[in-house]
Amino acid sequence: MNEIRPDPSAASGDSFAATRWTLVLRARGDSEPARAALGELCGAYWNPVFRFLRAEGCDEDAARERAQEFFARILSGRGFDGATPERGRFRSFLLGALKHYLADRRDRECAAKRGGGAIPESLRTETDTSPGHEVASRSDPDPGVGFDRQWAYAVMDRALTALEREQASAGRETHFQVLKPWLAGDGVAGTTLDASRQLEMSEGAVKVAIHRLRRRFRELVRHEVAQTVPASDDVDEEIRYLIQVLSR
Repeated sequence: MNEIRPDPSAASGDSFAATRWTLVLRARGDSEPARAALGELCGAYWNPVFRFLRAEGCDEDAARERAQEFFARILSGRGFDGATPERGRFRSFLLGALKHYLADRRDRECAAKRGGGAIPESLRTETDTSPGHEVASRSDPDPGVGFDRQWAYAVMDRALTALEREQASAGRETHFQVLKPWLAGDGVAGTTLDASRQLEMSEGAVKVAIHRLRRRFRELVRHEVAQTVPASDDVDEEIRYLIQVLSR
């Protein structure tokens, strides 16, 4: 079985006939396009699952093994029975499936300790070892909030990666690297005057370029979110929620 790896790619100009999640729901994972869409979603949102497992007390190696086993279970069709349009967002489905997987694993471990069964060997994985975003505190009264926060980071990271790729393709890689700090909206170390000197542009042109980058970044965030909700009407609500969890 192929290993699940974090997918660093983000939305491009190409689009599915349906968004990834609606395609999966429509086909219930039985078609090749649906399996491909589900695999891409799982790869894209590997990190929130890994961070959730770390917050649950797994060390890094155990978290990687369990994340791999969990996604293998999802991609094989097991644990997918609860995926219905009524369940809504892929984020909600994945967190619910992850909690069910952990509960099932704990039950099997308890049974094994009583001599009632054996724990299948976990799948090994090699994946991104970057520190990523902070692990949610185990004292968090709602561990799901930590999962959702990591999900929001993943959405933004994918949108930013897509924007960087677009800029590089257009020959504006240097411009992007100089102006990238302004996409966060705060914490910018320099000034637009500094950037204008670096890029040999007028300060007014730099401000226009920043405005355009921010607008395109928002479009890419919307595109990414749209891949994980059942209808276009849900996009704005999901974005508002992700902004809310990031502010906590």
